[in-house]
Formats: sequence, structure tokens, C-alpha cells
Amino acid sequence: AVVSTQSGHYGRDFKRFQVKYRRRREGKTDYFARKRLIIQNKNKYNTPKYRLIVRFTNKVIIAQVAYATIEGDKIVCDARSSELPRYGIKAGLTNYPASYAVGLLLARRLNQKYGLDETYTGVEAVDGEEYFVEKEGERGAFYCVLDTGLSKTSSGARIFGVLKGAVDGGLDIPHSSK
Repeated sequence: AVVSTQSGHYGRDFKRFQVKYRRRREGKTDYFARKRLIIQNKNKYNTPKYRLIVRFTNKVIIAQVAYATIEGDKIVCDARSSELPRYGIKAGLTNYPASYAVGLLLARRLNQKYGLDETYTGVEAVDGEEYFVEKEGERGAFYCVLDTGLSKTSSGARIFGVLKGAVDGGLDIPHSSK
């Protein structure tokens, strides 16, 4: 007589189990939100949909502008808080002012890359007032959407510091003051 070591469980129950994607298992990617961020309208054909990706580690703030392809995401521009000591900010590289500076640095780099730095200079004097980029000339400002990932979006979060810096730098990102 054969004695089963499994009490009531048979192999057929485990054959139907589907393993989640690796980044979902690691808790790094919300694929439900990602799908909605990267899907482009079909009438826009192969036009990339740009995202302002903001991620926080314990030591560094990372801001990137990227778009999705079938092969994987392509990074257009990148700025990190570890670069801020070159511009005079020596300490506090993960606080709110540093996140604003990272967003501003990213916006200036991106505008310079696409030749928009003369047209869209952004805010001249930082005063904290709400600022929206308006179209000047024939070319519009660089448009992208904020991708917060899995981080909490409560009011006053550092992610919005990067958003404010990028908007003040001349990027067109849809947002509200709330």
C-alpha cells in the first residue's frame, strides 16, 4: 500500500498556478498602473509617450524621462541627486529642496538636448508660485506625464518637489496645486 505524504493536495491543483511577473513578485512594479501610463492612442502610431519617472533610494533621488518600447524602456534624460555637489549643494541630498533641484536639473538638460532651452527658460526667480508652461512659437514645450511608481502621493511628498522643479525648468507636465 502506498501512503500519500500530502494530505488532500494533489498535483493537479498546482499545475494551474500561474507565477506572477518577476518585478511584481519583488514588489517593484505595479503593472496595472504601468499599462495605463505607457499605452499610446492608436491614431498616434509610433509616437513615444514620455514619462517623468521619479524614484527614491536611501541615498539618492533619481529622475528620468523615458518611453516604452517592446524591447524595453528607453531613457531619454537622467538626473540624480548625487550630481548636486557639482552645483553647490553638498549635504541633504534626499530632502525636499534636493528633489526640487533634481527636477530643475533634469528639465534644463532635457530642454538643452532638444534645443528648447532658449524658448522655454522656465521660472527666472524661484518664488513657489504655481507655474504653467505656455506654448511659444511653433514648437510646444516638452510634454511628459509623472510616473510615481509605488511611492505614496500624499501632499507635501518629495515626489512633488521633483515635479515642481521640472515644471519650473520648462517641462509641460499635467498637474494641479492640490
